Amino acid sequence: MAPNHQNKLRIKLKAYNSEQLNTSCSNIIETVNRTGAISVGPIPLPTHRTIYCVLRSPHVDKDSREHFELRTHKRLIDIYEPSSQTIDALMKLNLSPGVDIEVKL
Repeated sequence: MAPNHQNKLRIKLKAYNSEQLNTSCSNIIETVNRTGAISVGPIPLPTHRTIYCVLRSPHVDKDSREHFELRTHKRLIDIYEPSSQTIDALMKLNLSPGVDIEVKL
């Protein structure tokens, strides 16, 4: 299990494309390990599905509908004992534009 330290940095990542999300997670873990901090993860969180129902025809055939689905993939990374060098490296890291990042101390 993870060591119980006081200094902890929690990074939440969200994306519609799971491949971009996985490459971003591997880039973050690579930079954290290179600076000497301890990383735990990526922990996959449940995928959120949003389903939209749209009429196929604007005037007739109200029973004929199409369903579209939008999936939001999420990952969680914990970083224990981050140094100032670790935080600077994470700030300079260039990630994919489709990945949303949320950082908590």
